[in-house]
Amino acid sequence: MKKKNFLKNKFGLGWVVLGVSLLLNVYYVGVGGLPKHDESIAVEGVIDGDTLVLDGKVRLRLRHLDAPELEFCGGEEAKKLLEELVIGKRVIIRDKILDQRGRAMALVYVGKDLVNRHLIETGWGRYHSDTSEVADELKALGLEAKEKGLGVFGPKCYQWENSENPKCVIKGNIAPNNSSERIYHMPGCVQYKTTVVEKDRGEEWFCSEAEAKKAGYVKSKRC
Repeated sequence: MKKKNFLKNKFGLGWVVLGVSLLLNVYYVGVGGLPKHDESIAVEGVIDGDTLVLDGKVRLRLRHLDAPELEFCGGEEAKKLLEELVIGKRVIIRDKILDQRGRAMALVYVGKDLVNRHLIETGWGRYHSDTSEVADELKALGLEAKEKGLGVFGPKCYQWENSENPKCVIKGNIAPNNSSERIYHMPGCVQYKTTVVEKDRGEEWFCSEAEAKKAGYVKSKRC
């Protein structure tokens, strides 16, 4: 009996060690190519509005923000702004972490200027909740950008009415934390007037229910 318990405990301990080892491997793969705290590194390129490529082909995302995908409204503007801020420069990396998908993230500085801050305060990056010494400041800047209608919160991307094609009035919404949950609202639906189409997130206007359904949206249960 003691031998069986010993083998069982040894087997369980082995799985724990293996799990810790895998987690450490993910961590070092994610941040191993990044410089130490306060050391500078050259920027090789920009992938989109929240992702850099550093010397050594290391990818790094900006903490505290989500910029639009390039194919969505504001995507090109966000990328252009980030390029203006970092291309041809050396940056300082601070507070490195991994996101839920194992990607390296950090606060990125050019000199004393926080690059993450510029994306958020201009509205081309949406504030994303995170914990760091600048979290409160960046959250406040994100709310201010939204109140002022800057960047992705401007009428080009953040729309209550379809000024581009007034005949297409069906609003397609994507759930904030579940991109597979897509709902459309028609005029007369309970939530229609309070629903905004956020084109930077990939939300759309539709001219017909058939068009909305073809795009993978389902009718709101409150219609």
